[in-house]
Amino acid sequence: MEQIRQRRMQELMAKQGGGGGMPISQEDQQDKEEQARALEEQRRTMLKAVMSNEARERLSRIALVKPEKARAVESMVLGMAQRRQITSKVSEEQLVSMLEQINEQTGGSKPKITIQRRRYNFDDDE
Repeated sequence: MEQIRQRRMQELMAKQGGGGGMPISQEDQQDKEEQARALEEQRRTMLKAVMSNEARERLSRIALVKPEKARAVESMVLGMAQRRQITSKVSEEQLVSMLEQINEQTGGSKPKITIQRRRYNFDDDE
């Protein structure tokens, strides 16, 4: 949990320091990229600790299609872990309920699928 606090502090510090207007050197850019990679790796490690394998697999499949929704679920899970609301690993069923909550919050409706079949005109006159 302390790692989450440190990561968030680093993110806030990076956001505040990013708007200086000074040109960014190559070395500074590489440092920022390295920090971002380290933060992302730390995030993945924390998610691995609080989520079951099935839930992580499902979340990774969701991330392929809707990365913003997967990121929101990850943030929700990490926030719950930080507040110690998670007592056991998050299961796939719990993940589905979190997805439904996020879907309701964003006002997303169920996708509508329309199937259009091609119609062939067969001439019987031949």
